Amino acid sequence: MASRSKKLAAEEPSLDKRRKIGADKMERQGGRVRTPFSNVGNRPEGNTAAASETDGATVDFTKEEVEALLNEKKRGNPHDFKKKIENMTDLIKRLRLCVRWFKRIEEGYVQEKEKLQSELEAAEKKCTDTETEMKIRIQELEQTVSDLRKTISSLEERIVKEESEKLEAINSYGKEKEARSEAEKVRDEKSAELEKVRDEKSVAERKAISNEDLYKRSQEYNMSLQQYNSRLQSDLETANEAHKRLETEKTTIVESLSNARAHNKALQDQLASLKVSQDESIKQKDILTNELKCLREELKQIRDDRDRQLEQVHVLTGEIAKYKEYSGKTCTQLDTLMIKTNALEETCSSQKEQIHILQQQLFNEKEKSKMADLSVSETRTVFEDQKRIICELQERLADKEFQVVEGEKLRRKLHNTILELKGNIRVFCRVRPLLPEDSTGTDMVVSFPTSTETLGRGIELVQSGQKYNFTFDKVFNHEASQQDVFIEISQLVQSALDGYKVCIFAYGQTGSGKTYTMMGRPDSPDLKGLIPRSLEQIFEASQSLKDQGWKYRMQASILEIYNETIRDLLSSHRPSGNDQTKSENSVPGKQYNIKHDANGNTHVSDLTIVDVSSANEISSLLRQAAQSRSVFRTEMNEHSSRSHFVFTLRICGINEKTEQQVQGVLNLIDLAGSERLSRSGATGDRLKETQAINKSLSALSDVIFALAKKEEHVPFRNSKLTYLLQPCLGGDSKTLMFVNISPDQSSTGESLCSLRFAARVNSCEIGIPRRQTQTSTRAIDSRLSYG
Repeated sequence: MASRSKKLAAEEPSLDKRRKIGADKMERQGGRVRTPFSNVGNRPEGNTAAASETDGATVDFTKEEVEALLNEKKRGNPHDFKKKIENMTDLIKRLRLCVRWFKRIEEGYVQEKEKLQSELEAAEKKCTDTETEMKIRIQELEQTVSDLRKTISSLEERIVKEESEKLEAINSYGKEKEARSEAEKVRDEKSAELEKVRDEKSVAERKAISNEDLYKRSQEYNMSLQQYNSRLQSDLETANEAHKRLETEKTTIVESLSNARAHNKALQDQLASLKVSQDESIKQKDILTNELKCLREELKQIRDDRDRQLEQVHVLTGEIAKYKEYSGKTCTQLDTLMIKTNALEETCSSQKEQIHILQQQLFNEKEKSKMADLSVSETRTVFEDQKRIICELQERLADKEFQVVEGEKLRRKLHNTILELKGNIRVFCRVRPLLPEDSTGTDMVVSFPTSTETLGRGIELVQSGQKYNFTFDKVFNHEASQQDVFIEISQLVQSALDGYKVCIFAYGQTGSGKTYTMMGRPDSPDLKGLIPRSLEQIFEASQSLKDQGWKYRMQASILEIYNETIRDLLSSHRPSGNDQTKSENSVPGKQYNIKHDANGNTHVSDLTIVDVSSANEISSLLRQAAQSRSVFRTEMNEHSSRSHFVFTLRICGINEKTEQQVQGVLNLIDLAGSERLSRSGATGDRLKETQAINKSLSALSDVIFALAKKEEHVPFRNSKLTYLLQPCLGGDSKTLMFVNISPDQSSTGESLCSLRFAARVNSCEIGIPRRQTQTSTRAIDSRLSYG
């Protein structure tokens, strides 16, 4: 206790100063007026309780006041128990004020410690970011040095080349000089001969004249040699000047390279120093963490002591009523409380010392952070060079984007070429599995050859012991899934997005699986048909092309041809189901006339056309159309389709970057079932429907056969179906027909007719399809407007 009291006496001025600073801070934060403890002590004893319970004033303590409070002796007559109780009550209340003051000081220390911890974490984060940035910049400088080395090597090669050219020029100059000396010798010889000729002029006058002419020619040759010599000298001077310039450029580049190496070395030194400082910061952080852990443990002990002290105070308050009997015990408890308060004061002083050390360490970290900021400012010049490099990379990126656009054009061209090689009118065959209600049980009248030539393309049908072989572009057996079928037509669906008119329709007898192939079961992902799967692919591909600048607008329409009458399945005034037979045209006042424009596009007047932007919107439209379609029961099928179902999706795309526009059309058609009257058992209205269906399918076969024979007149107008499909069958689009077959033995005759018709269609050749594209801005604005 003596050593602790000496230590407290030595640290008394600093502790008082810190208490005053802490009190000022708390006064600024809380905004309340604080009352010194001396004023509280000078109040009358009767008003002490009221003063201690007021909310508007807060008492501050110093070390001397706390010691005086703990060392306060009992006042008054020891036999006056009433006065003694009042003094003890006043002392307990002042002790409560002292404990509250200590709690406020402790909360201030905790807040200050958290603030110091947050500042330390921020400084560490800043050092880490600075180190990362320095690494990146060092890599960039190394890249710059490598580029400079490449430039120097290219300049050295250029200098060597210039020196070789200079040597060749000197050699040619020497050769020309020798030729000139030989010409001078020839001239001297000719002059001597000329003197001899003059002496003999009378004898050989013609010879002298010829020699004179020769002399003139030699003089002209001499002049030309002199001019050539002067030109060589000028070229030599030019080469010397170029050599000097190259030497100067080489010297400059070498100096810049040396400067760059020096700067790189300086940056590496700075990075090493930053790493050292970071290691020191990490060590200091570990030390601070350990000290913080110790502080937390000591704080926990202090809080435990405080809780125990509060419990003792409550005990003392309860025992005041029995003071007469337990006065001696109360004095002993007060002495114990004074000892514990001294221990708390010593703990508080040690915490203050540790907080001061933490503040000093934080100040050192701030100084190091300032030094790091100065080193970062020196690298800003390097940042400007990096900006220039970024501009160059952006230019290269623009070039790559242009290459991507060109690659997309090439992909479209190759994709169309592949489909043209496969044939612009193609026929697929699909065999449905045997159903429990089929009459033959498990016996199938069709088989699939396994030879190499016909594998996946051939089908055999047995009727009355005779085999009939057929070959198509693709044959799907009874085990083929919806996904397997869609994979084969996915490229054809992509052509519609590329700007072509595409038509896919299902043909076959009633109950052969046409509607299942085209629609499937939309509620089950694995059993979806070609129509929902094709639309999902269209929307997914259009979304992926947005990055290349393409924007698409899509419009859908759904109609049916029932008894050679067009019905709008998306009209809001349509009846549903079997009620449609009540009137041939369910929407009075509307005329659904078919028209074809000069570009081969088909338009149906008064038809409902809906703008769609997602596959979910299409699904709701398909559900609405399915509820409105004409379906009735026959002897061949419980829910037989009595009309031709036509779904049309018009696709218009614009590329804002290339100002290119494409217009494609996707027609997906579920034809009504082909059946003989003897099998269907149709009578009345069903008989009329069956006759209309067979008539339209017969007209379709007539059109196909006319195209196969290349006849001048093709009877498209014989039915609404063939007239509607004229652009798809006449050579302006890509066409695919699914012929659906039932393997039941009772359907052998109908299956054989379907296969023969499909084989005739497969032998038909149509013209080359045209892609609907435009690049005019006026055409784009007139056809499409995007919000």
